[in-house]
Amino acid sequence: MSSVLRDQVQKLTQLRHAACSLSHKRAEPSTVASIILGGGQGTRLFPLTQSRCKPALVFGGRYRIVDIPIANSLHAGITKIFILTQFLARSLHRHIFNTYRQDALSPGFIEVLSAEQKPTKCDWFQGTADAVRQNIEYLLETSAEFFLILSGDQLYRLDFDKLLRCTEQSDVDVWVATLAVTAKDAPRLGIMKIDESNHIVDFYEKPNTPEALERMKTSASAMHQLGLAHGEGKEFLGSMGIYLFRRSALVKLLEEDPREDFGKHLIPTQVKKGRIGAFVHEGYWEDIGTIESFYEANLALNKENPPFTCHDDAHPIFATNSNLPGPHVRACHIESSTLCEGSIIEGERISNSIIGQRSVIKRGTVVEDSYLMGNDFYHFENTETAAELPTSPLIGEKCLIKRAIIDKNVFLGNRVQLINKHNMRTFDSAHLYVRDGIIVIPRGTVIPNDFVF
Repeated sequence: MSSVLRDQVQKLTQLRHAACSLSHKRAEPSTVASIILGGGQGTRLFPLTQSRCKPALVFGGRYRIVDIPIANSLHAGITKIFILTQFLARSLHRHIFNTYRQDALSPGFIEVLSAEQKPTKCDWFQGTADAVRQNIEYLLETSAEFFLILSGDQLYRLDFDKLLRCTEQSDVDVWVATLAVTAKDAPRLGIMKIDESNHIVDFYEKPNTPEALERMKTSASAMHQLGLAHGEGKEFLGSMGIYLFRRSALVKLLEEDPREDFGKHLIPTQVKKGRIGAFVHEGYWEDIGTIESFYEANLALNKENPPFTCHDDAHPIFATNSNLPGPHVRACHIESSTLCEGSIIEGERISNSIIGQRSVIKRGTVVEDSYLMGNDFYHFENTETAAELPTSPLIGEKCLIKRAIIDKNVFLGNRVQLINKHNMRTFDSAHLYVRDGIIVIPRGTVIPNDFVF
């Protein structure tokens, strides 16, 4: 353990008795720093993560998933933000630098901390807690009294101001955001039980046996006491992977438990120690961990009353200013779809789909229940050079695309059919994949004329 941590623990221990005798005031946003975790390899989102990390995935045709925790922090007045990165982070870094340029007079910052070699440590981040531990000296250089630890690959709107109000409780040092989930979702989350004061008394990371699930079930009366409906089979309280630590508590826990992960290791350790509470969230939350969840979260934006909306003037999601014109539709029937800036549409029909920035769709093409991420550039063909430009990013003429995700800068020739005609759940090839029955075309793929899958 670094000498920085040990020195901090000693200082904090000396001050603890005096601090405990004082009534705690609600944490102000100016005293909080957000720590956004850049995620690991994201193997369940392959092939979308073969060239970028999960937080850098394009969401809704124009945002990045990392924009969600950043926006939630900024809207709560939390302007000190650290982003910890490691895996395929180039596009994430570029997005952060191009999007979040704070005024020179602003008291806040958005700082990217990448894995780095140090005199006493040369390893990659081994987990969420290890990532924070390896950067603790940088985090402690701020005057923050609280650290809000967030995942960079989740979709939600959460009023962090309500969470900060919990800091008035003098007998709690750590808060875990939680929401009601079903038995189907419980095995992929940390599940907790709480007492009548919202203190966490039991925590089980990803229970996957009937015995463990039964042990962690929350009664209908307890759910009612929390103000949560017990319907739809939601009998469990799942961790959202959002933690608020007092500065002293974070330093001490990282010192006392040298293991790698918050959910698997450090949170259960804190539960045994006590002084850990639950913050109950009643709104929408989705962990973007699989191709299916990513696909469904995107297409849900097209619903009449979407569970998560980007149309909120009071709480906008920030994105890079691309200086693109509005979408240009030359001839196409469009139903329940989203067309992003710079797209040029000549297709026959688009339904329940998202068409990303700079997408070019040629005549006669039909797109159904699909997400086209768009392109990073235009490359128009002309009669003199068309033969030399076979990889211009566009969707050709008379194509049929159903239930698919097409990554950026993809070229589809004419009369291509992506329909999963054999109803495969999983399939791998050099340039096409199927996950959960969804066709996925990786970034930069070229598919020739008349290809049918």
